[in-house]
Amino acid sequence: MKQLWYGGKIYTMEKENETVEAIVAQDDRIIATGTFNELSKLADELINLEGAAMYPGFVDSHLHMIFQGQKFTRLDLSKASSAEEVLDMVKSAAKTTPQNQWLFGEGWNENNFIDHRIPTIQELDAIRKEPIVLTRICHHVILGNTAALQAGRIFGNSKSPAGGEIGRDEQGTLNGLLYDLATNSVTEAIPREGEAYIESLTDSLNHAIDEMLSYGLTGGHTEDMSYFGEFSNPLTAFHRVVGEKHHFRVTLLRHNAVFEKMMKANATFDEPFIEPGAMKIFADGALGGATAALSKPYSDQPNNRGLLIQTNEQLEALVKLARQYNEAVAVHMIGDAGAEQVLTVIEKYPLTNGKRDRLIHCCVLREDLIERMEKLPVVLDIQPAFVPSDFPWVINRLGKDRLEWAYAWKKLVDRGLMCAAGTDAPVEEINPLYSIYAAVERKKPYAKHDGYIPEQKLSRFQAIQLYTIGSAKAICKEHERGLIKSGYVADFSIFDRDLFEGSSEDMLAAKALKTVVAGRVVFNRC
Repeated sequence: MKQLWYGGKIYTMEKENETVEAIVAQDDRIIATGTFNELSKLADELINLEGAAMYPGFVDSHLHMIFQGQKFTRLDLSKASSAEEVLDMVKSAAKTTPQNQWLFGEGWNENNFIDHRIPTIQELDAIRKEPIVLTRICHHVILGNTAALQAGRIFGNSKSPAGGEIGRDEQGTLNGLLYDLATNSVTEAIPREGEAYIESLTDSLNHAIDEMLSYGLTGGHTEDMSYFGEFSNPLTAFHRVVGEKHHFRVTLLRHNAVFEKMMKANATFDEPFIEPGAMKIFADGALGGATAALSKPYSDQPNNRGLLIQTNEQLEALVKLARQYNEAVAVHMIGDAGAEQVLTVIEKYPLTNGKRDRLIHCCVLREDLIERMEKLPVVLDIQPAFVPSDFPWVINRLGKDRLEWAYAWKKLVDRGLMCAAGTDAPVEEINPLYSIYAAVERKKPYAKHDGYIPEQKLSRFQAIQLYTIGSAKAICKEHERGLIKSGYVADFSIFDRDLFEGSSEDMLAAKALKTVVAGRVVFNRC
């Protein structure tokens, strides 16, 4: 059946302000664009947008979908404003958590606390003898009680692993905090087997996709394969949800811990809705936990330069492994020292098969690093919402001298580097309009200032492109996704207002009316 869409602003996103009056879609593809009069004779069905605005399908280029869905089933600590409030919330949750189950909390952020105090292990022990695990907003730090640490075989005399750190107080006693690879001991001790567990992952994934569709998202590039036991657990959940329930596009990045297992097992996907992605690698930590690797010490911690999670030799071995399978790498790199380490390795082992490596976050860079990036087949996977979340505290952490190349989205775009945008959800809000607003205004919604480092603001067109053609470029699909154009997929995000008109706050107030994937309406607000 040939469907004619008309009656609203239809933005191609190929050129700024370029619109078409109507499009015809057949099955999963756009077969024609033009005027209503010339296309109406081709159509079997007419669909009137009734003044709504249509865009190519928005795709979140970096998130963790199962973790996002778990926000609906776990204790949400993201709104807590003090350590005491966190503890009160944990106490309430403990009353309804069975003694044979772990208690999980998500999203605490001491930078939002009045005094920046983090709860202590003793305070958690006083609430519950059974394991408590509270994950920081960045997912690079967890806070556990004694039972949780002991389940991970972390005791008073335990040594920090390479690429991680076991937190201690001034007396050298465990304080319950674990950083980066030190978290693995505890998270790997969490029971993660059986059909009931897979069903819980399936439930979380359903929650995540339902939410994403409601915001106009037609897909996401997600990294979930290594956190939930065997990779077959989350992969089974994706097959059950995406393959059986939802029309939705996911690209599954494959963590280096499970990449070769998946390759040797000939793990099955379900293209074009479930697609294999690059090997995911972590080069460093996060600025919030002061574990992002910097070339010079943190301004507020003069003895700390953060953590490189991989040695140079380990990182090189991982990139070589990806290349043996003709695959790209997608590397988390927040600090400039992490970026330098990554660039040195991929320069040594460049891609020659038409694929692109993905450099994720790129929060702190330098001019010399940008010059090296310009010579490589790479996509920069940025998170605009990090700006309102990390400022102003990050100024003290980095110092003013490093701000020239910190979160420098406009410089990256102006230099011609390919960029895509995501949220790193559940780290940031999944709503793409929040990220677009952050890219355009560089501040929290409705804040009464000019934005942080305002010279790095993007135009609305540039910001929306990050979610459309930018995300397509991240997976080398820009020849068939990310634009409204003949021959491209019929993926559309349809909003109740024109995102290019009115104030930025008007744009932020927009609601997705319909979400269309491969020609099928998969969300309808009406």
